[in-house]
Amino acid sequence: MTVTLEVADGVGTLRLDRPPMNALDVATQDRLKELAEEAGRREDVRAVVLYGGEKVFAAGADIKEMQVMDHTAMVLRARALQDSFTAVARIPKPVVAAVTGYALGGGCELALCADYRVAADNAKLGQPEILLGLIPGAGGTQRLSRLIGPSKAKDLIFTGRQVKADEALALGLVDRVVPAAEVYETAHTWAATLAQGPAIALRAAKEAIDTGLETDIETGLAVERNWFAGLFATEDRERGMRSFVEEGPGKAKFR
Repeated sequence: MTVTLEVADGVGTLRLDRPPMNALDVATQDRLKELAEEAGRREDVRAVVLYGGEKVFAAGADIKEMQVMDHTAMVLRARALQDSFTAVARIPKPVVAAVTGYALGGGCELALCADYRVAADNAKLGQPEILLGLIPGAGGTQRLSRLIGPSKAKDLIFTGRQVKADEALALGLVDRVVPAAEVYETAHTWAATLAQGPAIALRAAKEAIDTGLETDIETGLAVERNWFAGLFATEDRERGMRSFVEEGPGKAKFR
């Protein structure tokens, strides 16, 4: 399998496994979508780590496979390509990318689908599609500009240049940089901590934020308002407030 889902302690690890560079061919894209949707459904998965292994996250699309595609073939494929990444972005649980080595092209776009990104100190990220006479096609023009702003996104997309971990951190492209040997453990720890939190409230927070970024503020506020009121019907809300009153903040144990 080119992508696997392993679950432990409430954390599902979506692992890319297509040596040597985890090139994202059609089969890998389709498998990624299938397992992202499974992770979203499974009750034993409360947070997700995206991981490509110790050496590389994903160096991009399979260029040899794409080279033989003509316009008609890509018209038929482009939506499925985007859908596979959108399935990751829409996992209704916290998702963290553990980025080692290269995260280029589709690899960078996959990392953009996470809620939080931990990068190795030797990682390199970028959108080099322009060097092939193309533009990012798996969400890069949209998610990158929303994450780091349009001017910085245009710099990376127009030039196709790669950025090292320290610059990626300064740009806001990644959220934390750690030694390469600590990337997966750091990402897993972040995910495992959130896996102990109130699942429905975390889902609500993610949906409210993501919806707000994609629409006008009035619509975003309506989504927030509906979720906020709806959470008063949950056991987690009762448990959290009771614990706060009786024991003080930060001591609630959620189911």
